[in-house]
Amino acid sequence: MPDQETPTALVRRARKVDRVLAETYPDARCELDFDNPFELLVVTVLSAQTTDRRVNAVRPTLFAAYPDAKAMAAADREVLEGILGPLGFFRAKTESLLKLSAALLERHNGEVPPRLDDLVQLPGVGRKTANVVLGNAFGIPGITVDTHFGRLSRRLGFTEETDPVKAEHAVGALFPKRDWVMLSHHLIWHGRRCCHAKKPACGACPVARWCPSYGEGPTDPEVAVGLLRTEGPA
Repeated sequence: MPDQETPTALVRRARKVDRVLAETYPDARCELDFDNPFELLVVTVLSAQTTDRRVNAVRPTLFAAYPDAKAMAAADREVLEGILGPLGFFRAKTESLLKLSAALLERHNGEVPPRLDDLVQLPGVGRKTANVVLGNAFGIPGITVDTHFGRLSRRLGFTEETDPVKAEHAVGALFPKRDWVMLSHHLIWHGRRCCHAKKPACGACPVARWCPSYGEGPTDPEVAVGLLRTEGPA
């Protein structure tokens, strides 16, 4: 890659990387289980500081007891804490869900609003969570800048921004809106499986030839293959 990449060349390279990642991860999707917008909103809030797998494990019990905002807002705190116990920070997360459910009832008749401005006004819901819900529950284009997306967008040279909102806008400008949701999944899946924070598997990376950060991790193919994960972290 040239040191001075033109804006047009950056767009072409970024879209090529996304196409290759789409071929590499044809099953890429949200790794949180959900059946409706309310469930996705709740499990996304719960996924902070824990893994998707742990959240998925408590999900059936949680929604069997509290299937909607009305039921969850009226939940017994100790019972809810018991369900969320395996996730860690369960007291804080219980408080978050009680406040979130109450706000949905008061402001939106218990329904999850399909609008970014409304979602980010809800307790415990930031822009990242809102975009997860919009993209995966409502099919509304949005970019999810989690730690993986931010790390990869910088390593790949899509942007130098470290602020999530600025990174969202900078990377979004490189792609058509219709691609935003799947782009998020592709980068997140690649970050979880190959382009790890501490030791990226550069020698086994399908987009290495288009990556300006190639060499940050082992480039020997045999070593790099040993770093690959077949699924997201437990």
